[in-house]
Amino acid sequence: MITYKQLNTAQAHQVLPDLGDVLQACVADGASVGFTDPADRAAIDNFWQGTVDSLDGNECDLLIARDNDAVVATVMIDYCGKPNGRHRAEICKLLVHPAARQRGIARQLMTLAEQHAWDKGITLLVLDTRSGDVASQLYLSLGWQIAGEIPAYAESIEGRLDATTYMYKLNNH
Repeated sequence: MITYKQLNTAQAHQVLPDLGDVLQACVADGASVGFTDPADRAAIDNFWQGTVDSLDGNECDLLIARDNDAVVATVMIDYCGKPNGRHRAEICKLLVHPAARQRGIARQLMTLAEQHAWDKGITLLVLDTRSGDVASQLYLSLGWQIAGEIPAYAESIEGRLDATTYMYKLNNH
């Protein structure tokens, strides 16, 4: 059974290895999520440690999905702290372990993340995704709009420079 939860700092510290495992598996599977070497566990663990530490300052929120006790997916809401951007946030690190895909987990996490942001008064969400990735179809089906594309934006694990598509969603409620 899949369950969903927002983690506070203490809870996130307890599952740091699991968070690293999900990210590492996604990078090894070719995901464009900021990392190019799935074997570089130190970089992956450092990323999650920094993320978990930022949960205390209300800079971001972390939601996870569990299959029984195992963490199988994540999504982050990164809030803009600039005075002119307090109304917006970025959705990032939507990760579903390859073994847990095709079960609606990403769709549910996105829906929960959006609602969580709207409930906090956010009126604009943004994200970026590698152009042509299957995730683009998910975002479009959830009402996200394409803002534009930047060529040669991110290096893949194969060393290719891939384009990225920027998307946004306004809270129309």
